[in-house]
Parts: sequence; structure tokens; C-alpha cells
Amino acid sequence: QVQLVESGGEVVQAGGSLRLSCAASGRTFNNYAMGWFRQAPGKEREFVAGISWSGGRTYYAESVAGRFTISRDNAKNTVYLQMNSLKPEDTAVYYCAASRTSYYPWGSYDYWGQGTQVTVSS
Repeated sequence: QVQLVESGGEVVQAGGSLRLSCAASGRTFNNYAMGWFRQAPGKEREFVAGISWSGGRTYYAESVAGRFTISRDNAKNTVYLQMNSLKPEDTAVYYCAASRTSYYPWGSYDYWGQGTQVTVSS
């Protein structure tokens, strides 16, 4: 069992930056690949970024590649999402998720956090 708690969401102006954090409970954090997803009002949840168990490999949605960076600190049981050059279309609830099998968007994610709201004003 893994419990995930996101933080760091807030209102930011377009062009600004924000860093989200996701803290995981338990001592088996490095057994899980991690992903960030987001869901905007009236839209389906979409994959944002994923990171491998050791943090050595990452994968990004085309819409955020070059602007967002996912990273993890296994000693702190935490995964991060650094978001730069934010756009109004990045406005969404952001969720972190843990997977035993994959850090790709088509992976099976077993545990989810409750989400944190990011609002980008124009």
C-alpha cells in the first residue's frame, strides 16, 4: 500500500513557474515508477510525465516536453514536477500516481494522490 499526497499547486501568471511535490508513504517508494497526470474541467485525465524507479529515465507528453521536468528523490520518498513557461491551458488538477510496471502513459498505475489545483492566469 502506498499513500500519495501532492502539494504545491497555486495560482500563477502565464509565463511563470511552479514546482509540485508528491510525498509517498511507506518504505518501498523505489519499487514504484511514478507519473504525473492532470485533469482540466470538462476534459479527460491526461498523462503529463513519468519517471523510472531509479529516476534515470523519463517520458513526457508532447504538450509539456521542454517546459516541465519530472524528478524524484528516493531518500525523501518524493517525486517532483517542475513546471516552467506555464500557459493558461496548463490549468488543471494535477495528480501523482505510482506504478509497479511502467512509467509510460499506457502503464497500469496502482495508487493515486488526491490532486493539487494549478491555475494559470492570462
